[in-house]
Amino acid sequence: MEDYKKEFIDFMVECQVLKFGSFTLKSGRQSPFFMNAGAYVTGSQLKRLGEFYAKAIHDNFGDDIDVFFGPAYKGIPLAVVTAVAYSSLYGKEIKYCSDRKEAKDHGADKGGLLGYNIKDGDRVVIIEDVTTSGKSIEETYPKIKAQETTPGGIKIVGEIVSLNRMEKAPDSTKAALDMISEKYGFPAKAIVTMNDVIDALYTNGDKKIITDEIKREIDKYYEEYGAK
Repeated sequence: MEDYKKEFIDFMVECQVLKFGSFTLKSGRQSPFFMNAGAYVTGSQLKRLGEFYAKAIHDNFGDDIDVFFGPAYKGIPLAVVTAVAYSSLYGKEIKYCSDRKEAKDHGADKGGLLGYNIKDGDRVVIIEDVTTSGKSIEETYPKIKAQETTPGGIKIVGEIVSLNRMEKAPDSTKAALDMISEKYGFPAKAIVTMNDVIDALYTNGDKKIITDEIKREIDKYYEEYGAK
C-alpha cells in the first residue's frame, strides 16, 4: 500500500471522519462503520484532505486534466481544496467548478454553475466524498454534459471518492463505483478501499481501532452486503 493511503486512513480516524461501532445508514442498513466527510472542519484538515485527493488523482488519472467538478454541496470544498493542493504539489493549475442547486438568474455569473464554466475541450474529474448507491452521478453527469455545444465535446476523465465501501448498491450485486464505470464509461476510483482500511488498522495494525469484535461485525456485514 502506498504511504499516502496509510496516512489517509490514519487521518480519517484522527479527524473522526471514519468511525467504527453500530450505525444506521440512509439505506436502512445497520453498518459497523460510518464515514462523514462533513467532519473535516479546520484549515489544516482541509489542506491535508486536498493533498490526499490530489495524490490519488495524480496516481489514477495523470495530469491531463482541466477541471475538478465538485457536486453541491459537499463536493464544492473538495474541488476547491484539491485544486489548491494540485497546484502546490504538481505545479499545474486546474480550475474548479460546481453545480448550483438552484440556478442564479442575475449577475455576471448567472446560470447553473459555480466557479469556472465548463466548455468543449475540457477534461473533467468529478470529486465526491463517498458513494453507496451511485445515485448522485445521475444528477451530476447530465449537468456536465449539458455544457457541451457538440456531442462528446467535454471529456469526463473519471470520478474520485474518499472511500470505496465495497458493498453492493441497492437492487444490485455490484459496488456503486463499478456500476458507475460500466454505465458511463469512465473509471470511478477511491483514495482507499475498505480492504485497505482493514489491512492498515487490523491485519497489519495494532487492532486498537478495528478490534477482533469489530472485525467480526465487518465480516458479517460483508457476508450480507458485500459487492460481488
